[in-house]
Amino acid sequence: MTTLWGLMRAYWLSEKWMEAWLLTAAIAVLTAAGSKASVWMAEASGELLNSIVNIHDPFSQRPLGIILTNVGLLILIMFVKEAGFVGLRHLFSTTLQRKWRGWLNSRFNDALLDSNHTHYHLQQGERAEMPDNLDQRLQESIKGMTGGAIGLAMGILGVAMSIIFVGQKLIEMSTEVSGLEFLGSYGSAILAFVAIAVYVPLSTWVALRIGRILETLTLEMQQTEGSYRSELTTFLRRSFQVAASNGENVQRIANTRLYSGIDRTWSKLNCFDAAYMSFTAVYNFFAARVVAYLPGLLPYMGNTISLKSYITGAELVGSMINECSWFIQVMPAIANLKANGRRVTELALAVESVQRPKDFYRSSGINEFSYGTQHELFGMTVRNLELMHRSDAAQPFLSASHLHIHKGEWVYLRGESGCGKTCLLKALNGLWGYGRGDIIYPENATAMYAAQEVKLPTVSLKQLICLPDNESDFGDPSAAAALHRAGMGEFIENLEREDRDGTPWDQFLSGGQKQKLVLARILLHKPNILFLDEATGALDPESKIAFHQAIKDHCQGITVISVMHEQETPKSSRGSEFYSQMLEIRNGLAELHDIQPTLGRVEVPNFVRRRYSMVAAE
Repeated sequence: MTTLWGLMRAYWLSEKWMEAWLLTAAIAVLTAAGSKASVWMAEASGELLNSIVNIHDPFSQRPLGIILTNVGLLILIMFVKEAGFVGLRHLFSTTLQRKWRGWLNSRFNDALLDSNHTHYHLQQGERAEMPDNLDQRLQESIKGMTGGAIGLAMGILGVAMSIIFVGQKLIEMSTEVSGLEFLGSYGSAILAFVAIAVYVPLSTWVALRIGRILETLTLEMQQTEGSYRSELTTFLRRSFQVAASNGENVQRIANTRLYSGIDRTWSKLNCFDAAYMSFTAVYNFFAARVVAYLPGLLPYMGNTISLKSYITGAELVGSMINECSWFIQVMPAIANLKANGRRVTELALAVESVQRPKDFYRSSGINEFSYGTQHELFGMTVRNLELMHRSDAAQPFLSASHLHIHKGEWVYLRGESGCGKTCLLKALNGLWGYGRGDIIYPENATAMYAAQEVKLPTVSLKQLICLPDNESDFGDPSAAAALHRAGMGEFIENLEREDRDGTPWDQFLSGGQKQKLVLARILLHKPNILFLDEATGALDPESKIAFHQAIKDHCQGITVISVMHEQETPKSSRGSEFYSQMLEIRNGLAELHDIQPTLGRVEVPNFVRRRYSMVAAE
């Protein structure tokens, strides 16, 4: 799905192919029926006008009755076409769009939310080819692309059906034209086809010229609108920080600058929209009032066809011009379709490039990380680690030649602000893109990463505790016990709710309560290795001690690697150390040393160490 054509056909070749083709077939049948009804309407219009012209004909016995009958027939055909064929086709086409969009949305969601953390890697770095405004592309662009593509397909099918049915009728009604006798009885039909073949393509060429400009401006409009909306969304999330720093004036400047881009593009787009509207108005007038009546004028003047045939032929030519002019009428919509399609294919290409994170990062820098496992007796090992920024010639900003963390050790990561503490935790979890080194986990070890800023999706409180697993994997008593041990027992009665008093949990809970919620998640899952990235930053000193004590009491044998701002390691209420090791970063070097002997450390006998070292090497 990395090309526009691939996006167009993917749904029809997917596991939903039967659904797609049945809806498509229904739309095709109704489109054909609508084109056939246009022929019936042209014939009925000709009969009506002929009955009006012959109202004073002495041979007409019931002129008013004939007129009323023709009016009724025309109205009936109109209702059958518009309320029946066209209305049902609209229902089926919108259903097809809904199904197609839903399928594409699920595919993109699956790709973004895969085990490679594609959604995260897509937003890393400053690569020019990375897509902006993912939310807009997933929501508006896919919706616009699917609707535009279905409309385009129906229009093309309508043109084909019109050529078949209307053209057939024009040929049936064709007659010889004076001066063009060499064309035989097909003279009037050929004149009609020539008029259509000259007028429509010439006008379409003009429409294409304007359409290319509309496409460029539409794409630019989508980009500026997306950037402005993204800034507003970010601003609302950091509303408190803006208020606390009195930053409204700066935010106003940013908002004004982004909106000015929208306004400039919108102004240009309005000018070309107005020009295109004027062009189509003139085009439609000449098509309906001049071009449609010209082909039949010569045979009518030569008295080879009746007025009824002349009117019917003009209606048929007008109908065919109208159908063949569909491309002109919807050129702005086609420009919008192409712009939407380009934004969706750009996203698909970007997603495809991130499916292999190593190759993705290697295209703009160095990525030589190796992740492996070893026997759990050896704990966690890091060798020859170098972290870099994006660049093939980048120098490491953090290095660690050898780090060995035994099972059950608590490691306190300390260093100046900006030295790379969080980057190190990201690298250990496969979330840092540039650098090299060997990172070896214990076999079958489960790990959990707890960050300082906690963002909660709109799901039940129990699901928030059970993440990353499903809430069905744990019983209510287990989740309630974890919540109580984390110091949030007052919320146990709300386990099954997605909000509190109508407010989602992400907005209802304070920063400290969110971090306690993460503690409940830790206590429920009991991971083997826990990474704490300032995960207690919003807690008061007593709550920080309780946070650590709860992990110590209920997660036996856990290995903890923690980043905190405190210069001194936290101690229990009895004054004993939680942490046994200090991982200190100075001048870009990370070194590990003891704080105190580790009571929880599992010492490995030498003969076992030698044996499993050989196995690990193999």
